[in-house]
Amino acid sequence: MPIRLAILSNAGGSGKTTIAAHLAYLIGSSGYSVALIDLDPQGSVSLFSGLPRPQNHRSLATVLQDDFVGDWPTVDLWQDHLENVVAIQGEMGLVKSINELVLHERGAYLLADRLTDFPLPHDLIIFDCPATLGPLPLIALSASTHLLIPIQVEPKSADGAGKLLEWFYHSFRRLRLKPEPRILGILPNQYDRRLAIHRNILEQLTPQLEQLNIHGFPPIRFSSEFKNASALGLPLHLYRPRHPACQEFNPIVASLRQALTEASK
Repeated sequence: MPIRLAILSNAGGSGKTTIAAHLAYLIGSSGYSVALIDLDPQGSVSLFSGLPRPQNHRSLATVLQDDFVGDWPTVDLWQDHLENVVAIQGEMGLVKSINELVLHERGAYLLADRLTDFPLPHDLIIFDCPATLGPLPLIALSASTHLLIPIQVEPKSADGAGKLLEWFYHSFRRLRLKPEPRILGILPNQYDRRLAIHRNILEQLTPQLEQLNIHGFPPIRFSSEFKNASALGLPLHLYRPRHPACQEFNPIVASLRQALTEASK
């Protein structure tokens, strides 16, 4: 079974799509095949990866329809640099899907069902989720083997992460997930060490995560270069490969590669 990683946050601006796109590129660069699935009706993956909007409604919304027969609408990412990374785009058709999921008898499990009935051949599947606790993150949760939680180093986001963990554990019980997805860790993002509030929150976060037995990754720094790279549809590693923030993804990549190695045994 491939590793299925859901990147979830209930706060906008936490950098979910930035993290998702960079991990897709880096794991793909390591020789693994990756599918990046966008569950955001706004189509953030398309924007951050330099893709045009999906044509003929070929998006994740078509996968969630009852007449889906396995024709996954994949498009290549960064094909001038990689041959093994694809995206399944999100778009506004997912707004309709939200209502349909609520009424569907298998609504919460529908994405997991699709991946069981029509498996994708990729080693790693990444779900980029919208910043809500609604039906779309729920189908990602039930389809996942691992979870990653990026948070902004801000008081509101840190508090929101606690509420997100409560939602996780409640959903695990309600959906009776066996096995439960493993929380890969909390990833502080957009960290500016010059700000005392950022340093203080990071200092307080570490012992709290230790009490919960949840791994805390080293933070990803704030840099406007992430926005500049995304505007060109590129990961920072292609836009400015010598930028020091490029190295800050290494601990997450190492954890994912370890999970992939264990899954292949």
